[in-house]
Amino acid sequence: MTATSDLQRAGAEQADATLHRLNSSETGLTTPEARRRLQEIGPNAITQHGVRVLAVFLRQLGNPLLILLGVATATAFAFGERSDALIILVIVSLSVGLGFINEYRSERAVAELHNRIRHMGLVTRDGKLASIDVTEIVPGDVVTLNVGDIVPADMRLLQVQTLECDEAVLTGESMTRAKTAAATPASDAPLKLPSCAYMGTVVRAGTGRGVVVATGVRTVFGQVAQALGRRPPETGFQRGLRDFSVLLLWVTFALTGSIFVLNTLLGRPLLEAALFSLAVAVGLTPQLLPAIVTISLSVGARRLARRSVVVKRLVSIEDLGNIQVLFTDKTGTLTQGRITFQAALDPTGNPMPEVFSLGLLCNSAAREGDTVVGGNPLDRALWEAAGQAPTGFRRIAEAPFDYDRQLMSVLVEGPDGKRRIISKGAPEAILARCLEVPASAALQLDRLFEAGARVVAVASRGAPGAAAITSADETGLSLEGFLVFEDPLKNDARESLGRLATLGIAVKIVTGDNPRVAVKVCSELGLRVTGTLTGSQLDQMDDRTLDTALPTTTIFARVTPEQKSRIIRLQRAQHTDVAFLGDGVNDAVALHDADVGISVDSATDVAKDAADIVLLDKDLGILADGVVEGRRIFSNTIKYVLMGTSSNFGNMFSAAGASLFLPFLPMTPTQILLNNLLYDISEMTIPTDRVDPELLERPAQWDMGFIRRFMLAFGPISSLFDFLTFGVMLWVFHATPSLFQTGWFVESLATQTLVIFVIRTRRVPFFSSPPGRALAVTSLACVIVGAIIPFSPAAALFGFRPLPLGFFAILAAMVVTYLVLVELGKGIFFARWRRAGSAGAPSDRRVRRISRVRTRWSTPQ
Repeated sequence: MTATSDLQRAGAEQADATLHRLNSSETGLTTPEARRRLQEIGPNAITQHGVRVLAVFLRQLGNPLLILLGVATATAFAFGERSDALIILVIVSLSVGLGFINEYRSERAVAELHNRIRHMGLVTRDGKLASIDVTEIVPGDVVTLNVGDIVPADMRLLQVQTLECDEAVLTGESMTRAKTAAATPASDAPLKLPSCAYMGTVVRAGTGRGVVVATGVRTVFGQVAQALGRRPPETGFQRGLRDFSVLLLWVTFALTGSIFVLNTLLGRPLLEAALFSLAVAVGLTPQLLPAIVTISLSVGARRLARRSVVVKRLVSIEDLGNIQVLFTDKTGTLTQGRITFQAALDPTGNPMPEVFSLGLLCNSAAREGDTVVGGNPLDRALWEAAGQAPTGFRRIAEAPFDYDRQLMSVLVEGPDGKRRIISKGAPEAILARCLEVPASAALQLDRLFEAGARVVAVASRGAPGAAAITSADETGLSLEGFLVFEDPLKNDARESLGRLATLGIAVKIVTGDNPRVAVKVCSELGLRVTGTLTGSQLDQMDDRTLDTALPTTTIFARVTPEQKSRIIRLQRAQHTDVAFLGDGVNDAVALHDADVGISVDSATDVAKDAADIVLLDKDLGILADGVVEGRRIFSNTIKYVLMGTSSNFGNMFSAAGASLFLPFLPMTPTQILLNNLLYDISEMTIPTDRVDPELLERPAQWDMGFIRRFMLAFGPISSLFDFLTFGVMLWVFHATPSLFQTGWFVESLATQTLVIFVIRTRRVPFFSSPPGRALAVTSLACVIVGAIIPFSPAAALFGFRPLPLGFFAILAAMVVTYLVLVELGKGIFFARWRRAGSAGAPSDRRVRRISRVRTRWSTPQ
């Protein structure tokens, strides 16, 4: 029997029959039996966060630039030009090898962090509730489900209380589905079983208990995930790289095609024309771009890994660098996230222990021995403060918490046999359901909110003869009092907010707490509050009104999940890159909708699942580090792109032009390839280069228009000095073909390599921004090696001749003049670009990820 048919059978039979068939019971499995089943069946995991060597290697080959190099290699081999083919292979090996080594190291670091992220499930073992890692759940386990949980396995439901599940991950349908514990007729469709809950779906309302029928790849979700595969969606950074590669391919094909045709028409041998055209094509291509990007991302991932930041995909680091607005909850971000119970007060503010007892009765958490399991942080804080549970009470029914009502209720029977409804939740929601509220209660709430306290209101009423409870019963209540909690401010929160401000990131607070509490916290941390909106106010505003209010609003309080999503959507519509930091079930939709979703290890499963990045410590300072890493990576990547496109384009344009009037090739294919190899080796250290602080102050994105203009502006400057070299070699030194080629080889290598010191910074003069030591050493070493080769035994292999010493004096003068001219041009170019208002402007808005396969339950490989 297949896993799917087994689940269908379970849904059609009585729950007791399923328990019997699985050799389980309402009290769950024993620990020894669960261990035996885990060893026999295997972990409840769909994917493993290990590192597959072959997969990492194959990813290095998926770049259009490498396709061009492959064609050039095959052509060179086919025509017997083995030295050319060998040089190209060295270039390819450098690109692929460096990319592989760095990505493999980073994947291992990320995998180790992934295995520190735990998804926990509430399971009954040995008759007691226990919170265990979901990968240890086995068939026969009895699991408790609460709002916000991701269902950890395929389950036959035993008990439900208004349970509704979001099954969009499997069905694509946005509507939640109500669940029942009653047997339902067998269905041919395994996804239409209301008496079953499916792995990967999300509990949106109510509570439930169920027995696990299938785990891991044997679940419906596991089978779908395996069939679909898990190709990650493309990010804006990846799209920018792809668009840039396509631009280069068009330029390369146009220029090399023209060179081949013209050289053929001039009567050059067909093989010579073909090889020269291919060499020019390779010369135009920044072959190490894939490696440069991978090295940059890998270095960033390892730096963040040391700060316990899990980046689900390397390119997400660059996405962090684009953040302009950060929406975040205050709990655990601005505050310590250690919520402790402070006091139980009556409506007038006097201590009242009975309110504390009522809070324990109306509670979603539970205590098993010395351990508190389940529930939200406030409910757990009550149990942690309690000496013992109220005795003599029996819970009959429950109306679980949801974010629309903002409260939960229970029906209990006391020692005297009388039944009573107890409601607990947001003060506004509770007071609205009370028959009358004394004026002292409103004054007391004001004092508590002004002090920055978190407050939960408690109310009750008699319910004689009641056997169930619904939201309709939560009326006519009597206010019993308030439960007061404290969550101290983080010591470093003020400093972290200051760092984000210097990075040009506007921080906005989105909270379910009272607005006055949020204002108090912000004022104490120095975060200027320009405006506050509550959920009820948002309901009265259309999109146009809210869109206008967004820039002047700092705090959004008492908001629902739908309102959070609406805020994010409208903020992004203003052409702003938005990050959202959240950890609750009510944050999942907003995490999906933001450009960058960020969660924490202590978050609910659904929040961690929806996030792009998981912080193992909820710290805005760490987030600021991630933003800086993203911007540093992008800045260094652009250095290589601008340098390569401008100098390569200039040199190859010079080669094309010279080949039209010279009776010989200005540089042989082998020499062009050697030139490119040395140049690329010198640039391998760009990822380690320093970045000017002003370039980290705001985000920057791919702009193909900017890159094209830069190439067309600085490429001709490089060509100008190439043609000066041609004149010097022909008219000063009366060079033979081999001497001419040697002279241009040395000049072109020197100019295109040393220009990095000018292009790497926007500062004028460029020497006010010192380069990284590694970049300086490799660049100068490349130029020296290029000058020495013509005097070495290898000169004959490449067709070089020793150069006259007078050439080097002229070369030094030309290099200095070239760098000065580029420096002047740089100042003019960026001044005009800034005046045009285009510098750093996004040219390609990211398309938000719209599909994610949730395979977060994992085990180490």
